[in-house]
Amino acid sequence: MTSSTGDEAPTGGNTPRKVRPPQINGGFLNVDKPAGMTSMDVIRIIRRLTGQKRVGHGGTLDPDATGVLPICIGRASRFIERFVQGRKVYEATATFGSSTDTYDASGRVTAESDASGITLEAIETALPQFIGEIQQVPPMYSAIKVNGERLYKLAREGKEIEREARDVVVHGIKLISWNSPTLKLRIECGGGFYVRSLIHDMGLTLDNAAHMVSLVRSQVGRFTLDSAVTLEQLEEATEAGGWEQLLYPIDTALMDVPAVVVDPAQEEAIGYGKPVQINTDVENVHQEVRAYNREGELIALMSFDPVLSRLTPIRVLAAR
Repeated sequence: MTSSTGDEAPTGGNTPRKVRPPQINGGFLNVDKPAGMTSMDVIRIIRRLTGQKRVGHGGTLDPDATGVLPICIGRASRFIERFVQGRKVYEATATFGSSTDTYDASGRVTAESDASGITLEAIETALPQFIGEIQQVPPMYSAIKVNGERLYKLAREGKEIEREARDVVVHGIKLISWNSPTLKLRIECGGGFYVRSLIHDMGLTLDNAAHMVSLVRSQVGRFTLDSAVTLEQLEEATEAGGWEQLLYPIDTALMDVPAVVVDPAQEEAIGYGKPVQINTDVENVHQEVRAYNREGELIALMSFDPVLSRLTPIRVLAAR
């Protein structure tokens, strides 16, 4: 008897059927998203190239934006929120003198102004108010839901509704260059932050109009742009049969937390979502820890209580 290794397999008749590629355990891809493509477009391409069904992304990038787009595959999806809510770095280019309804270059111009009076000193004076724990009103052209409807859908219908300001965190803003009317910034922020809104708000602060011209996301968590792969590189690796070599392990999303190793009995209990007693050097109450079995496999993200010397499961990786 011979086995089939191609894309098709006999069904007992004359009509071949597609064989579903094996679904991998899980991991992350660090993808460099090109301009002119939505984050979901990238997901669809990766599903087609790899044959994997369980694929998601770690934080939407606008179609015109480029840069780091973490992709989760398989069980890695259990930890994708650590990228969505985690620290990100952007390089943004803005222009003063006009604003748009989308807050970027793809939109319709809604206001124009004379930007010749804006000085470098005025920009440097304005920037600190946008750093730290601040409140930000999201743009109408965003995927945020209000009363069950996406804001961008309402905006496309010509509707504009009042949006509540949201708490966001900006760790730092570095002024890269100012060549009137063009401003370049490096922004380090947390999840839920809109660079487009920052630039729009800066225009208002300087009694002017402004919109974003381009945006590059250079870092998400531990993923950086210089180590990201393009979709073309992924396709080449797929054709060569080695795309899985581009995967980062699941615990890449958890390297900022300490690790413990559990014995087989504890591993079994954790698999059922039960807490376990353990001796460990983790000191902070309820600090998160990575739990590995003795084979070195990540089995769960746990919360450790040093008073009770107990680990409680937060996210458990189901058995293969």
